[in-house]
Amino acid sequence: MNDAPGAPEKRRPLVLAAPSGTGKTTIARRLVEENDDFVFSTSATTRSPRPGETDGVDYSFVTAERFREMADAGEFAEWAEVHGNMYGTPTANLEAASERGETVVMDIDVQGAAQIQASMPDVTLVFVLPPDAPTMLERITKRGTESEEEVVRRLRSALEELARVYEFERVLVNDVLDTAVADVKAMALGEDAGRRPMDEADRIDTLRRDLAKELRQRSETLRDEDARPETG
Repeated sequence: MNDAPGAPEKRRPLVLAAPSGTGKTTIARRLVEENDDFVFSTSATTRSPRPGETDGVDYSFVTAERFREMADAGEFAEWAEVHGNMYGTPTANLEAASERGETVVMDIDVQGAAQIQASMPDVTLVFVLPPDAPTMLERITKRGTESEEEVVRRLRSALEELARVYEFERVLVNDVLDTAVADVKAMALGEDAGRRPMDEADRIDTLRRDLAKELRQRSETLRDEDARPETG
């Protein structure tokens, strides 16, 4: 808590981590849209601004050299290279929001969450789970734009990330969206300790088993298609 009289209570950043298809981004957006004191952090990136993006609002656009300087100086809570561009979350942005009494919401992958936990231990770290494998698969494929190879890649990544769920202090099952948003808000504000991974061990084991089966079936189908001789 801040020492200055009348200063807002400091907030811990909220990190939602999960594989693709769990709905973590939807939860994060709902939290920020419905609560003035829940905000997104402004990340730094080396990519060029897209039409309509504003420096310092959507992203902090920096050169590759400046980004490397910030990374070497330990200025990022987490950072990664994505499609040839660098993205990072400046620790200073998280600390400034906390001092203002705001909860910074981040939805990131499991690897990024581990980086944040190592650099900033005082965060609320939540692993988001889907209710079951069919729901997760539907979310992955609902846009209808993913190739079968992309679906297989996402399933393989999901299994790798689910293998690390027991490294997290809390889990959230995203079954009913309104309930999930309310539950994670309560965790962020310290009103509810949330559920531990061991509380959902049966669900996690079933999810991993079902996803592994789906991955095997889709991978075999792809191999069969690749081995089929061309006709014409």
